[in-house]
Amino acid sequence: MTSCRAHSQAATPLKPSVAQAEWLRSSSVPAQDNTKLFHDIYKQLVETDTSHSTGSTTVAANAVKQRLHDAGFAESDIQIFEPVERKGDLVLRFTGSGQRKPLLLLGHLDVVEAKREDGWNTDPYKLTEADGFYAARGSIDDKAMVSALISGLVQLKREGFKPNRDIVLALTADEEAGKDNGAKWLMDNKFDLMNAEYGLNEGGRALLVDGKPTLQGVQVAEKTYVTYQVEAKAAGGHSSVPTPENAIYTLTAALNRLAAYRFPPSLSDPTRDNFGALAAGRSGQEADDMRAVAAGNPSPEALDRLSANPENNAQLRTTCVSTMLAAGEAENALPQTAKATINCRILPQDKPDDIDKQFKAALADSKLIVTPKLDPAGGISPTNGDVMAAVTSLTKELFPTAAVSSFMSTGATDSKYARSKGIPMYGVSGLFMVPSDAGRIHGVNERAPIAGLDASREFLYRLIKQLSQ
Repeated sequence: MTSCRAHSQAATPLKPSVAQAEWLRSSSVPAQDNTKLFHDIYKQLVETDTSHSTGSTTVAANAVKQRLHDAGFAESDIQIFEPVERKGDLVLRFTGSGQRKPLLLLGHLDVVEAKREDGWNTDPYKLTEADGFYAARGSIDDKAMVSALISGLVQLKREGFKPNRDIVLALTADEEAGKDNGAKWLMDNKFDLMNAEYGLNEGGRALLVDGKPTLQGVQVAEKTYVTYQVEAKAAGGHSSVPTPENAIYTLTAALNRLAAYRFPPSLSDPTRDNFGALAAGRSGQEADDMRAVAAGNPSPEALDRLSANPENNAQLRTTCVSTMLAAGEAENALPQTAKATINCRILPQDKPDDIDKQFKAALADSKLIVTPKLDPAGGISPTNGDVMAAVTSLTKELFPTAAVSSFMSTGATDSKYARSKGIPMYGVSGLFMVPSDAGRIHGVNERAPIAGLDASREFLYRLIKQLSQ
């Protein structure tokens, strides 16, 4: 679940709220014979170091391959690709009747770096149970969903299920860090294996509020990720004789103009849908403003009020923010160069060329050297098809207190590589959590509610089956 932002959080006791614990105890999802298999796979993957610096997704991929082979999948059904050492990707093809185009199940094996000395209560690479939670790096992102997908397919295989389409499972490297992204490599080099009618991935947002599942958010879009390097140049000279031309001043003046600029709002269908769902849990002016967005007719004042919240602002408009600076050559020399890295997240319905023009206009200095690097996004997945219908029906069955809403992710997942190739992707997991636990992802003491994990596994198993019969 990459949001491309790191969370830092002080160590806190691994104890659920009273309300949350009540839902975990009373969850209506029945115990399944395959729950133990899921937990075994989950423990094995979590305790396999797949971090960028010291780990290996190839080791994890081979462990998964053995599990799948033991479950009855043929050797020819499973392929491991290792374009870079330690960065292995696994692709399983569960052969169906071919009545429909394949279903793609996407997940990443790698995890964010974690060190015990950073404030973890437990060893981050050992699955630890406490107070109804499993704590470890990757306990949510993304080994919870990966383990659920594997165990669900194993269960279907053992049941003799005959899907009406091929089901493709792709478990990949370098979603979190590193330059060898496995999903991108597979889409670019093995598209014949990956091509599908649509796919499921991480990126969903399932909220537990006051002890009850309240919102199953399905990610159908995400912002385009664009990095700009902006550089100012000057003649330099000795610092004892300052001149009016100073690369640092030139650059910082432009950055201040950019900071004051706000891109215009733009409301996509997923954004309207999401604000409508969120309004149900809000009150007063905030609820009215959210309903106005959902209706597509918010006033400028309503947009200003909502935009005061950074999360809302990121949903409503394209954003650009300075993230890195480098300038000067010596403490006693006038700077000859000053560089800034600026990260922009472009709404999927906005045109990058238009944003580029606005970006340069906001800097308001034609002498600056501006270099963009654009990643694909791939637009918005349809919200009126099989996947949303299946998610809605299963959510009503398993989590009757939860509404279902599509939404746009402000961060990035590997779904962008599939969407850029024309494959609609849907981020959904059914793992309901309180917002504070979701906030631990990428931070210390990442943890997942055990009953929530089991319910998520059951939800994904049924979703895969419903979409393949």
